[in-house]
Parts: sequence; C-alpha cells; structure tokens
Amino acid sequence: MSELTAGKKTLLGLQHLLAMFGATVLVPILTGLDTSVALLCAGLGTLIFHYITGKKVPVFLGSSFAFIGAISLTLSQYGLGAVKGGIIGAGIVYVIMSFVIKIVGSDTVRTFFPPIVTGPVIIVIGLRLSPVALSMAGYSYDTATQTGTMDPQSLMVASVVILSMIAVSIFAKGFYKLVPILIAVTVGYLFSAALGMVDFTNIIAAKWIGMSATAWNSITTIPEFSMSGITAIAPIAFVIFIEHFGDITTNGAVVGKDFFKDPGVHMTMLGDGLATILAGVLGGPANTTYAENTGVLAVTKVYDPAVLRIAAVFAVLLSMIGKFGALINSIPTPVMGGISIILFGMIASIGVRTMVEAKLDFSHSRNLIIGSLILVSGIAINHITMGVFSVSGLAIAAFLGVVLNKLLPMEI
Repeated sequence: MSELTAGKKTLLGLQHLLAMFGATVLVPILTGLDTSVALLCAGLGTLIFHYITGKKVPVFLGSSFAFIGAISLTLSQYGLGAVKGGIIGAGIVYVIMSFVIKIVGSDTVRTFFPPIVTGPVIIVIGLRLSPVALSMAGYSYDTATQTGTMDPQSLMVASVVILSMIAVSIFAKGFYKLVPILIAVTVGYLFSAALGMVDFTNIIAAKWIGMSATAWNSITTIPEFSMSGITAIAPIAFVIFIEHFGDITTNGAVVGKDFFKDPGVHMTMLGDGLATILAGVLGGPANTTYAENTGVLAVTKVYDPAVLRIAAVFAVLLSMIGKFGALINSIPTPVMGGISIILFGMIASIGVRTMVEAKLDFSHSRNLIIGSLILVSGIAINHITMGVFSVSGLAIAAFLGVVLNKLLPMEI
C-alpha cells in the first residue's frame, strides 16, 4: 500500500477516536468524575505513552474500568482530592513495577506468558466485552424471569451498522477499505437520525470553545495523599498489571511485532504509569491500553502509531471543543453497539489465531486444562470484590494460567 497522506491519517485517527470514546467517557459517568477531563487525560496520556515507548507501539490509553468501584467509593466518602492521591499512587506502583520488570528481564517475563496462556487470555478479553456490545445493540436479559429481549429499533440500527461495516471491509476499494468503522458510524448515525433517535439539543446548546466549570474545578483540586485514598485505589495496580501484559501481547499479535522486546514491556508499563500519574494530577480516571483500538488495527491493518497519536490529539481537542464533544455524545448507543460487536469478536479471533500459529497440541491434557480454566474463569467471573478492592475475572484467569503453566509438567 502507498504511503498514507496526512488527510487519510487524520480520518483514520478520527476512526480510532470513535472506537474508544464510549468506554472512556463511561468510566467518569459511572464514578462521578468529569468526562471532559477524562478525554483530556486519555489524549495526553496516550501521547506520553508513545513518547516513552519510542513511538513504536500503536495503542491508545483510555479510562480503566478496574478502578470504578474504588474511585466511586473514595469520591463519595473522602472527596476528589483523595481520589487524585490514590490514582497518583496507582501510577507510582506501575512505575515501580516497570523497573522491577527491567531488572528481571523481558525474557524472564515472557516465560510466564507462552501461547497456551496468552491465546486463551486474548479470547477472554474479547468475549468478556461481548455482553457489553450486545447490550449497546439493544439486547437485555431479565435474571428474575430468565428471559431475553431485543429492542427492535436498536437491533435495526445495529444491523445497518454491521452490514455497512461488512460491505465496506469486503467490497470497498482503496482508502475506503481502511475506514469501515468511520463509514459505518456515519451511515448508522444518519439512519438513526431518520428514525428520530438523535437528540440535537445539546449540540445546539454547547459552546464552541471552552471547558466547563466542573472540569476546571477537577483540574485545580489539589491531590490529597491520604491513607484512605491510597489504600483504596493504589493496590489495584498490582492486579491489573497482568491485564497490561495481555493487552500488549494482543496488540503485538495483531501488528506482528514483539513489543515485549522492543521497546520492552517495562517501557510500556512505564508509559501506563506516567499517564496514570498525569490523570491523577488532573482528576481523570487511571489509564489503560484499549482493546477497542486494537480491534480497529485488526480491521484496518494500518499499524502506524502516528495514527493513534492523531487520535490522541483529537481527544485533547475534543475535551476543549464543546460542539464536537456534543456531536460525538449524540451518537446513539446502538450505533456503537454494532461496531463493538465486530471489534470485540475480532479480539477473540486473534486469540484463536495465536494458538493456531503456535501449533498447540490440545490432545495433551496439560494444554486442555490450562486453556479450559482460563476460559471458564475469565468469562464466568465478572469481579470479586473485597471492600473497595476489586479483582476482575480477566486478572484471575491470567493469574491461573501463569501459575498452572509453571506448575504443570510438560507432557512428553
């Protein structure tokens, strides 16, 4: 493929922005933090990550879901200052762990994450997100009556989006083949507007330039390094570093490069840590690498990290341009649901590809046991909560895989 022009890279960057937007703003909505500040932190954090990693790793950093419970509780009980101190503490834990990884070496770290561990973990990353995608597309399940329902209008919109994305991905030529998500979102948005599902009120009322008073209050609040905030939030970083390995492995599998060696997983961890420290200073959620954007890479096969940096700049601008933010916020949920169904499925498929390319032999009981326990625990367990400390099913699954891979003897 010929070198992409600046205009084409800009459109690809906008496509990445659309993929990460919903999840990144959902975290502040659920926790009580400011959405504009979260977007600002995501954009600046991504740029910091790219600088630290030598501009080699095509990832986007967005709001981490792992901290939702701890942030919500800390914010309600101790205030924003304590939340800031706790998130800065989490970032410092990342930084310390990056130096530990540097000392022990990436090859040692890699022995804990062979294909029999990373393949199923990547599958879990995609499949754990699938209920979210279906819910956004209009599916709901009542546990009391054990019945599932589908909103017809939402299903119609999501279907139009999926069909548009399939058609562009398979039949389009040239540059259009690289932006199926952007085209599908546009088609879905116009279709939704025709159905009366788009509310233009906030777009009309929004300012062109400027952040809200709430956002400025968040930015100017002084961090408080209290034990309450630090002990509630910072320790979560010890758990989700396993997810970081999984995300970097997934990204490398998509791109076809070994990011554990170059720039080194210690550098990607350091990038996450510094980005999270910045988020803590400004009042945004802790940052993490985003599977949604890895899914975009898998769809477009454009792996240029510069495109992700363009998306980061868009996120920063979006946090300061009221009209643009209101326009993005007006995209109906079923539109993003249709996109998410394909993106999350792509992630799971990459996990399958990882195991196939490694030529794993599942006639061996060892491989069957490790794979099955990772899949079942990772998909079935949502979170295990002890006080404000929450462990995700993905972290539990990855931990089980790492331990079993070391304990179970290799079969001859």
